[in-house]
Amino acid sequence: MRIEKHPILEFQPGRKVKFIFNGQELEGYEGETIAAALHAAGIRIMRESAHLHRPRGLFCNIGNCSSCLMVVNGEPNVRVCVERLQAGMVVETQKGKGELKC
Repeated sequence: MRIEKHPILEFQPGRKVKFIFNGQELEGYEGETIAAALHAAGIRIMRESAHLHRPRGLFCNIGNCSSCLMVVNGEPNVRVCVERLQAGMVVETQKGKGELKC
């Protein structure tokens, strides 16, 4: 599901691009947030909580909470609700606190 028309906001989707989510190729629109592209593809779980490993999905959608932290191009703790989608990105579900892979 994707918003195509809004009564107040005007927006134009960018070109259609492909990205990888947990090893699966998905499509989204360049410039939309990663979270919006995942939501449109039916992905609702963004990460697991650090201590109890409970599933977390979108909550505030403005970058203030930690519910949407994911690993993007190998970098953990990226807030995908405000990070813009680009072609070829590799996005992974984050488990726990997330660690850098050196």
